[in-house]
Amino acid sequence: MSLPHDIREFLEGYPDREDNPRLNANAEFYANKRRCNPDNMLIDELHQQWWNDYDRLEYKHGYIQWLFPLQEYGMNYKAQPLQKHEIAAIKADAASMERLQRSYTMMLGFYGMQLVSTETGELRRADNWIERYMNLARAPHNNLRISRILKCLSELGLERLNAGFLLFVLAEQSENNQLNSPTIRSSMDKWWANCLRNEEERAWVNDMVRKARTDRDFVFTDEAYRAALLRRKETGSFRDSDVGSA
Repeated sequence: MSLPHDIREFLEGYPDREDNPRLNANAEFYANKRRCNPDNMLIDELHQQWWNDYDRLEYKHGYIQWLFPLQEYGMNYKAQPLQKHEIAAIKADAASMERLQRSYTMMLGFYGMQLVSTETGELRRADNWIERYMNLARAPHNNLRISRILKCLSELGLERLNAGFLLFVLAEQSENNQLNSPTIRSSMDKWWANCLRNEEERAWVNDMVRKARTDRDFVFTDEAYRAALLRRKETGSFRDSDVGSA
């Protein structure tokens, strides 16, 4: 399967994007010093006021580029593409990185998931997962948002969380037939599973996806999911042992 252009650009680190040192909107927003546009909110205000406000998170659209900036343009022309010097600035600021993690946690709740471990990226279902999964299935614009979220986590040094998301979704699809609509599967297979710059992890995750799609005897279980994250934590790699079928 050939990779979409935006994924190739992401994996290559946006080599054609030149840094503009005069642009600092994203770093200032994550430092809680600039209001996002058009919603006119500081990031701490947004986290506080929009947490669990699923209608706003669904029907508002401008905020997602502020919470998860990329070195590429999006639909909100009032948001600024992420600059290379901003990446270094955000990663160097502990408070900004904590806010990025809160942004991710907030969106996970919107999608019906909870972050169990910031170290491994392990997820579990939220209490209201049924209604949130249904919303994700019927509102495919969220698939684009998830691609952006995963790319941004990679850009800003939290790529370790990505596999936790991807393999959780795969286990839900493979073992539980959840999050298994054709549009979600398409986004997973072509976009999400490739939002990993770590080549070994990307290859392993894609191997699991392909096996779950093509081998009727293979089930990527919740147990296999947690075992894989533990194996990576202990050995630094997913590949140290085979994932069994169920």
